[in-house]
Amino acid sequence: MTEGTGSELFRRVTLEAGLHLVATPIGTARDITLRALDTLASADVLAAEDTRVLRHLMEIHGIPRRDRAVIPYHDHNGTAQRPKLLGLIKEGQSIAYASDAGTPLVADPGFQLARAVIEAGHVVRSVPGPSALLSALSVAGLPTDRFLFAGFPPSAAGARQRWVDEIANVTTTLVIFEAGRRVDDLLGAFCASGQTARSVAICRELTKRFEEIRRGDMVSVRNAISEHPLKGEVVVVLGPRQQEIPTEETVRAALEEALTRQPLKDAAAQVARDMGWRKRTVYQLGLSLKASDRRQEGT
Repeated sequence: MTEGTGSELFRRVTLEAGLHLVATPIGTARDITLRALDTLASADVLAAEDTRVLRHLMEIHGIPRRDRAVIPYHDHNGTAQRPKLLGLIKEGQSIAYASDAGTPLVADPGFQLARAVIEAGHVVRSVPGPSALLSALSVAGLPTDRFLFAGFPPSAAGARQRWVDEIANVTTTLVIFEAGRRVDDLLGAFCASGQTARSVAICRELTKRFEEIRRGDMVSVRNAISEHPLKGEVVVVLGPRQQEIPTEETVRAALEEALTRQPLKDAAAQVARDMGWRKRTVYQLGLSLKASDRRQEGT
């Protein structure tokens, strides 16, 4: 059976009993996939982080609600709603779950629901589609072969700085979700962690009318943002941290510290591993340090 209005076509299909995670547009409504439309049209029950957002999306694409339940599921009611949804699945119902925008379970309250369904032995299916994470990576112009998605940083200044310090030394590309008004503070925290050399792409309002991408080094991008504060939803992409080759002075200091706790052989191996130097070179440096100490003791 085929239904639809205008060029927006969808099919009523038979879905397995279980949880179907439906990716929805992050901006432009037409970014939704045909399979997502089929799933929303066919599920026995609809669940959403915000039911108003889901109802509006279905109206845009001409998908009737019919007499189906539309159940809210979010951080504040998850504990109460999970048993209800699990009970429906156990009865043989198919549930389509959609977050506010993008792919469910990526920084999303649906995680606990999906885990509960899996632990109960029921089916969980992905209906893939739009993702702010992948959209930002594709336009940032930064390496994508390896990346770390760090989610949302804390809003409080002290907690945010500690959070940044924990991930600042990651050598892969970093992807972070943040509110536009706090991006300046976030970049400031990275600068405080000595990350001023990292390349940055600020991806704002992706796929929406006022989409904007700002690229550059950490300091110049932050200065531009300070002069013209951001609004809306932002994905911050940071290029890989540039590995610096430690100087002999740095290695010498690390080796001197290690020698207070370990024999030369072990200390040299540890410092070589930590600093990226050849073990033999560090060992020879250690011998020269010990020889210097003996000369000083003899004077």
